[in-house]
Parts: sequence; structure tokens; C-alpha cells
Amino acid sequence: MSSKAGVEKRKATAPISPPPTKRSVASGTTKSAVSNFFTPTSQKPKDRTSWSERKDDSNKPATLLVGRYTPETESKEPNKRRKIAAFDLDSTLITTSSGRKHSKDASDWRWWDKRVPGKLKALYEDGYHVAILSNQGGITLHIDPKQKPPQKFTSKRLGEFKEKVSAVLRYLDLPITIYAATAKDNFRKPRRGMWDEILHDMGVKAEDIDLEHSIFVGDAGGRIAAVSDGVAYVKDFSCSDRNLAHNIGIPFKTPEEYFLEQEPRKWERDLDLVHYPLRSESDPNTLFEKRNKKDIVIFCGRPGAGKSTFYWKQLEPLGYQRVNQDTLKTREKCIQAAKELLSEGLSVAVDNTNADPSTRKIWIDLAKSYNVPIRCVSFTTPAAVCRHNDAMRSLNKSLNPEDREVLPEMAFTGFQSRYKPPQESEGFQDITEVEFRFRGTKEDYEIWGRYWL
Repeated sequence: MSSKAGVEKRKATAPISPPPTKRSVASGTTKSAVSNFFTPTSQKPKDRTSWSERKDDSNKPATLLVGRYTPETESKEPNKRRKIAAFDLDSTLITTSSGRKHSKDASDWRWWDKRVPGKLKALYEDGYHVAILSNQGGITLHIDPKQKPPQKFTSKRLGEFKEKVSAVLRYLDLPITIYAATAKDNFRKPRRGMWDEILHDMGVKAEDIDLEHSIFVGDAGGRIAAVSDGVAYVKDFSCSDRNLAHNIGIPFKTPEEYFLEQEPRKWERDLDLVHYPLRSESDPNTLFEKRNKKDIVIFCGRPGAGKSTFYWKQLEPLGYQRVNQDTLKTREKCIQAAKELLSEGLSVAVDNTNADPSTRKIWIDLAKSYNVPIRCVSFTTPAAVCRHNDAMRSLNKSLNPEDREVLPEMAFTGFQSRYKPPQESEGFQDITEVEFRFRGTKEDYEIWGRYWL
């Protein structure tokens, strides 16, 4: 066969049937995506946000995600900034472009207000260190294989969050660091952990910061529902941003106050620590007196009400032996321990919640069988204070001698559903009511007197 015949094209035959009608299909691929695909890697813009992870507890996985944006033309001058402007992210700097509560993907965002970028750039030019502090409970940095139900879409959510934040920071083109708390530990607002990381990264001490002229801006300000000029405002989901500013000691503003210069709305806290000052020297130190040679004293009160602290400070010095279900694990073991102590001629303090008459009757009957009086100490600590105490205790080893973990919500709701105030008619010799007061050192109060929830 000749070379000419080898390159000769075959003639097309006529189709048997007419060609199908062509349909126009809308493409989901954007022009920028196509352009980016065909752009050589060496010519693509560099992602200038570097990511790292940090731990709150050296024995546990990292829970803080940190993204540091470095502009190409970042100043090489020594960092002399002593004013910090920190912002929440969602519903403060940005919101969803779709109108949904949570973004559907990495591109579903827009500025909360058009003035936001300019305001941040002005702050940086005015000598502020700008940072973003965000609670991101929907992100998990390390999957726990034991968790049930299993965690889903973890890597996807993390990747989308990083992509979205990188786009936000790239638009601003300022040396801003974002700190994202993914767990309920010391990094989570209103706790100070993320703020302390800012100071560490700046290489400064807390006393070096100009707190008076620093600021934190966030939408969780504890604002109550209201109607003004025909506009209905919903209640804030929490007061955590305002409480963080309180814990740090800096001014706080909502996005409406800071970016739009609107007047502040009314707000309130579920727990206001101003009502619980450090105990004065004039307060009585003795809150309980021993009346019998041998007896049983049972506590009645919510988890976190201060029962164990009361035992160690008030009853242990009087010779009472403690029976505690958190330590012994079951009620049966508590009863057996109490019997052994009573048989030895010792008085017993039952450091449990004892929420209802049927539970208390077990101890009343035990006292009758040993022919000893039984007394009750009733703790009237409000539920909000109990939750505060529980969180504070679990996160501060110096105030947690028994190394207790944070309690599940069921511990509080379960008590409330069963609770009936104790009555002397149940068989008690007397009932001592104890109102909550923080009774400790000034150093301990500096920890307790922060907002932890």
C-alpha cells in the first residue's frame, strides 16, 4: 500500500436516522476554576495562611486551630504593638451569602457589613494587633474512634473552614491570626485560653498590653429580645463574647455598636458574678456546729453546689467521716461504708445530692437502725452557679483536688426533675440551710470570679 493511500480519509456514510437534538446543560464549573486548572502551579497565587494546632492539655489531642496570614509585603520592623483589637468571626466579621444560619460550603460567605474590611485595615494602620477568636464546635481536629455516634464529615468541615478563612484573610491582606477553639476546654470562649495564645505569639506579657484601649467585638453579648422602630431583634444565643472581654479586662462592643455605631441594646447574663463577691472578713467562719456525740449528717443539693468544699472546711474538722458516691461509685457501697463507720462509733457525713424523700429515707432508716440522730444540710446554690462551679473546677487543677471531670448536663437536669426540698417531718433532727458564698483565698477568687460558661 502506498503512503498516499495510508493517509487517505474514509468517506463518511449517511446516517440512518437524524442526529439527536442537542440539549444545553448548565455547567457547575466557574470560569475562575477553569482558569485556575490550566494555570501552571508555579503561577498560581500562594496560600499565605499557615495552619497549626495547639493543645490545652499535654496528655490530650490538640483542640486549637491556628491560622496565621503573612502578607507578601509584611513589615520587618520590630513588633511594638500593645493594643489588641480582637473579633469574633461568624455574624461579626462575616455572614453567609446564602442567608442560611451555617455556611453550606467554603464559598458561602460575605462581609457582615461593607465597612468591615476598611475598619480592620484602619485598626492595623493605627498600631493595633488584629486577631480573630472563634468558637468552632462543629470542627474536630482529631477523630475519637470511641465516640458514639461516630463523627461524620470531619475532614470535609475542617477543609471548608480553612478554605473560607484563607479567602477572608487573603482579601484583607493583613498579618492577622485566627484562633479557632474546637472543644470545651480552656481555649473556648469565654475562657481566656485563646487570648493567652495571642500574648504568647506576640511575645508579650499580660501587663504589657494597653487593656483600656484594646477591644473585643462579638455578637454573643447577652442582648435580650426587643422591638425598636418596628424592627424585631432576637435574643442573643449567649453572653460568651461579652464575658470573655470581662475575663480579660477590656471593653466590649457588638458588631452593631462597633461597625454601625448603633446605640447599645439591653442585655443580661444568666449568671452575674457581681452578686457573688469575695467573702468579707466579717462573715462567720463556722456554719455548722456538732450537736451529738454520734450522728449522721446528709447533704442535699445540686451537683456543684459546694457540698464537698463544705465538708472539708466545716465537718471534717469536727471529726465526721465522709461517704461520697462519686468516690465509692454505688449507693450500696456508700451504705456499707456508713454502717462500718457507725459500728466503729464514728459520725458520718453523706456527701451526695440526696434530691428526693425516697433517697433520703434510706439514710433516715439507717440512722434509726443504729439509734443515732440524723441531720440535714440543704444547699440552696442556684443552678447557674452550680454549672459555673462545675466548669471552673474541671478546668483548674489547683481548685480540683479530687480531679473531677466536667459533669454531663443530665447530672443537673436529673437532679432538678427529682428534687423535693427536705423537711424536718421526714425525720431530721434539724435542717441547716447554706447559701452560696465563695469562701477561699483572694488568689482562688481571681480564678473563680471569671466567667467559665
